[in-house]
Amino acid sequence: MASSLPAFTVRRGRPVLVAPAAPTPRETKPLSDIDDAEGMRFYSSGVHLYRGSPAREGQDPAKVVREALARALVPYYPLAGRLREEPGRKLVVDCAAQGVMFADADADLTADDFGDVLGPPFPCFERFILESTTVAGVEPVIDRPLLYVQVTRLKCGGFIFGRRICHCVVDAPGAMQFEKAICELARGAESPSVAPAWGREVFMARRPPRPSYPHIEYREPAAGPDRIMSTPPGDMARVPFFFGPREIAGLRQRAPPHMRAGCSRFELVAACVWRSRAAALGYAPGDEVRLSFIVNARGRAGIPLPEGFYGNAFAYSAAATTAGELCGGDLGYALELVKKAKSAVTYDYLLSVADLMVLTGRPLFALSRTYIVSDVSHAGFKSVDFGWGEAVYGGPAKGGEGPFPGVANYFSRAKNGEGEEGTVVPICLPRDAMERFQLEVEGLTSEL
Repeated sequence: MASSLPAFTVRRGRPVLVAPAAPTPRETKPLSDIDDAEGMRFYSSGVHLYRGSPAREGQDPAKVVREALARALVPYYPLAGRLREEPGRKLVVDCAAQGVMFADADADLTADDFGDVLGPPFPCFERFILESTTVAGVEPVIDRPLLYVQVTRLKCGGFIFGRRICHCVVDAPGAMQFEKAICELARGAESPSVAPAWGREVFMARRPPRPSYPHIEYREPAAGPDRIMSTPPGDMARVPFFFGPREIAGLRQRAPPHMRAGCSRFELVAACVWRSRAAALGYAPGDEVRLSFIVNARGRAGIPLPEGFYGNAFAYSAAATTAGELCGGDLGYALELVKKAKSAVTYDYLLSVADLMVLTGRPLFALSRTYIVSDVSHAGFKSVDFGWGEAVYGGPAKGGEGPFPGVANYFSRAKNGEGEEGTVVPICLPRDAMERFQLEVEGLTSEL
């Protein structure tokens, strides 16, 4: 388990702009109509923790990363640009090598002080990432650096790489592709092994736009209170739940026989958490409740993504039912809804989302009585190696994103104290609901 950190100080240097290391094209590049949706207009935070390496003794990780970053920005030059909004809330990138923000820092901690970080949130993450400027509590993305990097040296010779990157320009796999390019250059490569591809035309709205699906993920459910959105942050409890081999076996035993072999780990955990969460929050039986989750388009048949694409290549898909049906039914009922929503995402579905964005002003996805999940367990965070070896921890800095704690969650991979690998879900609920949630999860995961 993660240790309680001792009192410590972070001494951060003055942030500077890092431009591409060589001349890059001066041009304007439009984002896709999926990239510039309201729900993408924020900065996603990630943290990687490294121990010292004898092979790198005497080398300054901040200098190594900064130099590799400047070189990586040559092929990835749009990341050194700035967003501009055009009529219809359309976002474009002005590519003029304006640069990304970088800061080095020193902390009087060692990598071992963090213990075993099971999953997000990373301890005291605010100290290890370089914040962008907020205006009245809102984090603008227009005319700001698209990437903020902080490298914090530790007294053991290790370091922490913290970054915030604009989600309009990259999704999680795209961010990992860029970070791995930095790593390859930091380890001595002449160029990244994967050449980046812009390719945003793949997800542009059709002309004329013609949404062909209901897209309930962008429509709030019928009126009714959602206590999680009105609970003050100070009244919320945060507990990580680990779904290892025993828990997955228990869930699979509760799936209908015809579904047991064909259910993925994500489907089992998502169905369990959605059902348990709805029960714990005590929604009225007739209240509509939803599970909205990201479905990655990469590797799906019929979606013409170019190799090296690093933009947003996913859609939200939603499962919906009433609280009474969800909590009164067995796990198989929730599983069927999850699998149906997951299979709905095709290239036509993605184009329909793009069409909807253009016609409706690029709205935010629905939040009320909706549990939003992003599965980053296969993003490859820990494999980001700048030359100091595999990360001790690699993953999201926060347990979730968005203005309302507990609405959105990351699913990530980690090992428990017994060395078993599993899925970690950092649950955030009103304090009085957490005990009920735990009992519900235990009831579904205990082996029969």
